[in-house]
Amino acid sequence: MPPPSRNGLASVYEDAWIVGGLRTPFADYNGALGGVSPTDLGIKVAREVFRRTGVPPEDVGVVLTGCVAQASYDAYVLPRHIGLYSGVPLETPAALVQRVCGTGFELIRQAADAIHLGQTGLALCVGTESMTRNPIAAYTHRAGFRMGQVEFKDFLWEALLDPAPGLTMGQTAENLARRYGISRAEVDAFASQSFARALDAQEDGFLEGETVPVRSEAFELPGYQPRGIRLARNVGEFRADDHVRPSSVEALAGIKPAFGGVQTGGNSSAIVDGAAAALVCSGDYLRAKKVAPLARVAAAAVVGVPPEVMGIGPVPAIQLLLERSGLRLEDVDRFEINEAFGAQCIAVERELGLDHGKVNVNGGAIAIGHPLAATGVRLTITVARELVRRRLRYGVSSACVGGGQGIALLVENPAARPGRLN
Repeated sequence: MPPPSRNGLASVYEDAWIVGGLRTPFADYNGALGGVSPTDLGIKVAREVFRRTGVPPEDVGVVLTGCVAQASYDAYVLPRHIGLYSGVPLETPAALVQRVCGTGFELIRQAADAIHLGQTGLALCVGTESMTRNPIAAYTHRAGFRMGQVEFKDFLWEALLDPAPGLTMGQTAENLARRYGISRAEVDAFASQSFARALDAQEDGFLEGETVPVRSEAFELPGYQPRGIRLARNVGEFRADDHVRPSSVEALAGIKPAFGGVQTGGNSSAIVDGAAAALVCSGDYLRAKKVAPLARVAAAAVVGVPPEVMGIGPVPAIQLLLERSGLRLEDVDRFEINEAFGAQCIAVERELGLDHGKVNVNGGAIAIGHPLAATGVRLTITVARELVRRRLRYGVSSACVGGGQGIALLVENPAARPGRLN
């Protein structure tokens, strides 16, 4: 691979902090959360992050949200409604951010930038996605229908195609499998371990520590129409990621290839619905409010890579991140790299020379799922919590991005930092 891109964006931060973060459990496609608007999933996690941290929503200076697919008719007001219905002041602005699979990371990056520039002391970041509610869409019928040319397509499926190289996202993973000599058996073994690690993290309570149960409830906003979550009648409460399951190599080996090569529905990221939220603040805010931080946002980097091998994006992003931070790869104690596809993640590990014992130690997106805009927030919160649990110092969260990009964040455990902020 080429050296780190000098055309990439990279920032180093001294005083940007994650106060806390959490997510909904991730629900399988057409599952428990399939009927819920991503706006309401976002409101749910936003309200809960305020409740758990004790940070008052009135202090928020900017709301940054992400949702890649327009999965409800009122999607254009998603950022505003997440802010307002979670208690943020009427005067506080809100924006929608979109960097495809890198959206959740981008939310935290932009929050840290705003804090670094002195634009705000506290930002609410919410990534939310309903993969189930991706529309069946038509873009050419505004002027009517012509005989034989009625065309409605599955947005969720069609959006997997990048027309520049003429390849689906899965085919770009197959390109990496061929380039790095990755076999189907290796990909299935990688996926089986992802499931096993996630099962262990579920059983020992680690995943429960970052999730909030979802139930039917109303979200009131004085002077305005109520919103809310309504689950199916037979679902009283949704408590845990439901794609996590025992998945042996033998069982995975029986699944047919999805793109003519090593990738299948079993060793690729799970299609799920869910949301995640984090609060990012300045050191001045922490000291004034005497709030305990979860992590310091130390640096961020985003780069471009060839679209036909988009999955390699974390490599130059992490290289640039470390270069600008003055760290070596061996200084990083834990990595969370989005498992868009098993072969893609293996290629990243090989190119960087990573110890797999440091990567996705609590399972990855193959087991837990990849709700596009929520993933980056989840991975960053997960790696930060893992650093605290293991008393380690540095963690990196990263992902490839459809269209050919890579993004990465560096976080630091405050308790492991010399001269730490008390």
